[in-house]
Amino acid sequence: MKLKEIKKLLKKYNIYPTRRLGQNFLIDEGALRKIIEAAELSKDDVVLEVGPGIGNLTMELAKRVKKVIAIEKDQKMCKILKELLEGWNVRNVEIVNKDILKLDPKTYHLKPKTYKVVANIPYYLTSPLIRKFLENTGVRPLQMILMVQKEVAQRICAKPPAMSILAVSVQFYARPEIVSYVSKKSFWPQPKIDSAIIKIASRRFCVPVSRRFRERFFRIVKAGFSQPRKQLINNLAKGLALSLPNGLKVDKEVIRNWLLENNIQPTQRAETLKIEDWINLSKTIK
Repeated sequence: MKLKEIKKLLKKYNIYPTRRLGQNFLIDEGALRKIIEAAELSKDDVVLEVGPGIGNLTMELAKRVKKVIAIEKDQKMCKILKELLEGWNVRNVEIVNKDILKLDPKTYHLKPKTYKVVANIPYYLTSPLIRKFLENTGVRPLQMILMVQKEVAQRICAKPPAMSILAVSVQFYARPEIVSYVSKKSFWPQPKIDSAIIKIASRRFCVPVSRRFRERFFRIVKAGFSQPRKQLINNLAKGLALSLPNGLKVDKEVIRNWLLENNIQPTQRAETLKIEDWINLSKTIK
């Protein structure tokens, strides 16, 4: 749908995109094609789309998959999308007027790794949305194709020596990659920053992923990144002590030996460690 048509449509319903809901409509057909290509869709796929808006992406998805479940928080947008889909004679899209963060995919019979999430999401949703679908093994999709802020995409896909808690948190569960960058001029209204299309594919684990292991893993990671510019030995000694009864301290020599056993120098910084390093530390902590 061209920009002129979008403006005409919204005017008809007396609607203007709101910053509160992060409504920036993708009007670049080239960017739409890149999202579709990255999703590697088939006629048997079920896709959960977040924030369909006026259906530019929804329509392209519907042409290629078995079913689209479109989750839209704005009730007015749901009404527009419903009428548009009826006019286009599209029958394989289910519109759900709900906040995605409050939605349980199991309600729609979506089982882990049997569906895909495709979304041009409001920027404020990026971190909570990714956490929702990755941290809960009962709802984890096969893959997610997301349009996010360029800087956030780069942080998610970072490698040592530029890791962050966000990068570690995502890469623990999945393999993220940047598919393409998208100019802010590709949206209306135009945001202040450029975007990126990222693909997040669930990874197969070769390590324990029990709740207890995950809690241990992220406790260690959080301690390691507590002061990113400081050495690991200091951050871990101080950060891990916080989980002990009051008054107890962590012996730095114990931390030093633990790091060296895992081929990590005590003077390294958290941003230099690979996912495998954090996993090994979590498996060998005493």
